[in-house]
Amino acid sequence: MDDHQTLIEEIEQFCRTRTIAESTFGRMAVNDGKFVGRLRSGKGVTTRTLKRVQEFMAAEDGVVGVADPPPVVETLTSSINGNPADTPAAENGNGKRAFRFYDNRQKYLTFVNTCSEKWVVAERVGMELAQIHPRPPAIRVFDAGMGDGTVLSRLMRDIHRRHPTVPLFVVGKEISLEDARLSLEKMSDRLFEHPATVLVITNLNYREAPWLMPGSVPAAAALNWHEVPLRGSTAYEFDEQIRDLQSVLSDGWRVRTSEKTGNPLYERPSVLVLYREDHRFIVDPILPRPGHNEGRYDLIVASQPYRASSSVEFKAQKVLAPLARALAPGGRMLGIHSYGEDPGREIIQKIWPERELGQASRHVLMKALKAELGNSERDLRYNTYSDARSLFRYDMHTLPTEINASIGTSTLFAAWNAAIYVYQIEDDLLSDAMTDSRYLDATQAVLQEHGGLWFVDESFVVSRKRD
Repeated sequence: MDDHQTLIEEIEQFCRTRTIAESTFGRMAVNDGKFVGRLRSGKGVTTRTLKRVQEFMAAEDGVVGVADPPPVVETLTSSINGNPADTPAAENGNGKRAFRFYDNRQKYLTFVNTCSEKWVVAERVGMELAQIHPRPPAIRVFDAGMGDGTVLSRLMRDIHRRHPTVPLFVVGKEISLEDARLSLEKMSDRLFEHPATVLVITNLNYREAPWLMPGSVPAAAALNWHEVPLRGSTAYEFDEQIRDLQSVLSDGWRVRTSEKTGNPLYERPSVLVLYREDHRFIVDPILPRPGHNEGRYDLIVASQPYRASSSVEFKAQKVLAPLARALAPGGRMLGIHSYGEDPGREIIQKIWPERELGQASRHVLMKALKAELGNSERDLRYNTYSDARSLFRYDMHTLPTEINASIGTSTLFAAWNAAIYVYQIEDDLLSDAMTDSRYLDATQAVLQEHGGLWFVDESFVVSRKRD
């Protein structure tokens, strides 16, 4: 009992020092606005919850500013979505940080425009729509890395096909300013076809984004929240108003480079909320407010949310666990990452015979995730499925006549770019490999052997039991 009262007193002192409400403390520390009230009523607290509270307060004691988030903040999504995960940046022989594969915007855009991965991932996500069990007042979707918005926009079309009149609440997480712009360009048509839509874009990290609330008190105080009711009734009018948001994006999506990892961190936490003004009455029950978002999603899409070389513990603790906690009853989280047994790997191994993908299998990840969540999430189910359902292939776009005895240089460059992008080869290695034509010869040999180029991804599902 003394320990119980001591904890309450520590929380009270913490809240007085930082002039925040106890409900805000509960939401930020353990995602429960009534946490302190329950403590006072005598409700017990698990060791795991106590640890989360203590870690939160300890992290806050060390915070020096908004631009310096607590150590638990991970950085963002993976190479395939155009965003890095939080692993230490490699250094070259001069002690300077190497220019990493995912920092090159041209590689990313070339990959997404020459390969069908986005299309195929959207189809795989669509398979989960038949399995979710949404409840009023809306279908709630979270995309853990929008990229250029192709997957999300296709998913929203599929949802409209199945539920044309049901309100839709969509949150897209994206730190890249360029990708936020590309994604928004695709959304005017979605808002026209499905008017009862609330679209939210945020640059918050995995631990924060599902709840649209930064994890530190200074960052929460500086939260850049924009609510934009779109006027009119046509896609053209919506597009015009979305284009006018460029200054909002430029200001809210500024990043700095972490001195520890070399990865981008947001300078200011930002949330952009879009909806149709003529449907405000219908969507008002699902409009998020600062500090008031339950974070319970029917479908969470985590496509390539971490770098392959990240440790299993990092992937489970920093990425998958926070997302799994945000599942609603009956909700499903679909995870997707590179599998590796494909012609693209053969190209890499011809140039770097000792190079390994470093990707943990879905079975290893699910075991680590289950250990991380422990008894705190007993109603979760971890589904790895058979290879027949889990694995899927996507291709590089080529004409039937392109792969022959003499393959065009542009096709070879596109194939080489796709291989080094998927297998995450840093530029310091590339500069050595591209000093002669060996890399193009290797690429041509693989394309001719297989009649084209494709890659393989694997998927897994974490689902929450229905009430």
